[in-house]
Amino acid sequence: MPYIDAAGVNLYFEEAGEGHPIIFLHELGSDSREWETQVRYFSRAYRCITFNARGYAPSDVPDDPTLYGWELAVNDIAAVMRGLVVEHAHLVGLSMGGYAALQFGLRRTINALVAAPLTLELGLDAGDLGLLTSVYFLTFAAAQIPVGILLDRYGPRLIQSVLLVAAAVGAALFATSDNLLMLLLGRALLGLGVAASLTAGLKALVLWFPNDRLPFLNGLMVMLGALGAVTATSPAQLLLAWVGWRTLFALFAVVTAGCSAMIYLLVPESASATPVLRGTAMASLKKIYTDPHFWRLAPLSATSVGTAWALQGLWAAQWFTDVEGLDRAALVQHLFVMAVALSLGALLLGVLADRLRRYGIGTEALLAVVGLLFIAVQLAIILRWPLSSYVLWAAVAAVGAATVLSYVLLASYFPKELAGRANAALNVLHIGGAFVLQYATGVVLEHWTPQAGHYPEIAYQTAFISNLVLQIIAWVWFAFRWVLRPPALGSAIRSASVGGGGGSAFRYCGTITASTGAILCDTAAMSVRQPIMLDATSSFAVPA
Repeated sequence: MPYIDAAGVNLYFEEAGEGHPIIFLHELGSDSREWETQVRYFSRAYRCITFNARGYAPSDVPDDPTLYGWELAVNDIAAVMRGLVVEHAHLVGLSMGGYAALQFGLRRTINALVAAPLTLELGLDAGDLGLLTSVYFLTFAAAQIPVGILLDRYGPRLIQSVLLVAAAVGAALFATSDNLLMLLLGRALLGLGVAASLTAGLKALVLWFPNDRLPFLNGLMVMLGALGAVTATSPAQLLLAWVGWRTLFALFAVVTAGCSAMIYLLVPESASATPVLRGTAMASLKKIYTDPHFWRLAPLSATSVGTAWALQGLWAAQWFTDVEGLDRAALVQHLFVMAVALSLGALLLGVLADRLRRYGIGTEALLAVVGLLFIAVQLAIILRWPLSSYVLWAAVAAVGAATVLSYVLLASYFPKELAGRANAALNVLHIGGAFVLQYATGVVLEHWTPQAGHYPEIAYQTAFISNLVLQIIAWVWFAFRWVLRPPALGSAIRSASVGGGGGSAFRYCGTITASTGAILCDTAAMSVRQPIMLDATSSFAVPA
């Protein structure tokens, strides 16, 4: 009998016909023989492949219960493709097989897209592929704080252009690799090279534009970044099928190097407020992590944004299939709507914050409202309220763009010379929050036994409520301290108008920084910005 090895488990398979491959995946209560009618018909024009899942003789039947699960079913599909030298195939699944096919398809990011050709050409196994994927994110996260320090010291133009060179080298190394070590080094350089993609942009906006324009500009930048993520799916798949994975990464290297050159040659320099001295870098970082304003914001931002990312990245699709019972077409439609909502949500939040500030409503108040609405939306999902699932899950995805508001608040809490480190410090918590919450949800789900490959509704509700409790605590910490605390000097001045001679009226349009006590004012008529220096005890007058 023919078998394929899947990480130590032998899978029995059969195939018939020639042409583009079709892999048939059987249901829980049957085996590969249920596809005999379909195989007889489609084998006239296609290469039809069937196999018995693990636990279904004559495939191996492991005694260890840990050797079963939908993740292993997904890996078994990849093992069959590797063993039969299949780079691309149609997947047809029923019930349990349909769920495995769906999960296999959902993981077709740029990492998954190149997984099959990598394993075919270089003989990688599932553990190697997992290591390749994780080293990218590990390097990306580990570089956040050092990159923030460098951004504050040398500016976004130099740091971003240099790091993109590292990304280009990583892509080129990946394209020419012939062993796992070279692949790992290439992936690590890619993670390092794009580590400043967000924080460098945020730092540049802080340096180039006044604070009252940051909400809109942050939203615009995050929106464009979210749209760019789309290229890791269908466009990358088309290129992969056309030119192969090595040429694909070689193209990445060329394009990335071109972007680096454009940034270095065309992007203008903008002097930071105060150069960062070597000896003060870690001291300033300690100042950020011990600042009460930072820790008032960080729990709400990390739990809300982290939950939104964790749901959109994995658990939304699981909910749609296990709880909502959606078919593949409906699931893909929901995920598409969520992707669009994430992109548009960034722009919408930026525009809304910009407009509300003109009416005296601060970004803190808007973030508190967004957090409260997010809690309400999750309750509606958990309790299965009769509302449109498209609307509810679009709202979940849009909260993933609430970083727009968080970074605006950081710009008001810290001076410009600390902007890079402050953004990086919060970004570490966003990434860590998404990782912890995504993992914790899976841990909670594992307390229930899946039926026909599906976890019960109560399992998801319990996991989601656990996350929701953390968000409620964080929201209370953020909002109630803000509501009950007496107005600070900055907020008092923010709402005041100061009369000047000659009929000129000045209004506050900036913030008081703890280090300098600087206030930025402008004339309503002439929009001329003028700094005014004071300390906590001094009075001031605005010249006409």
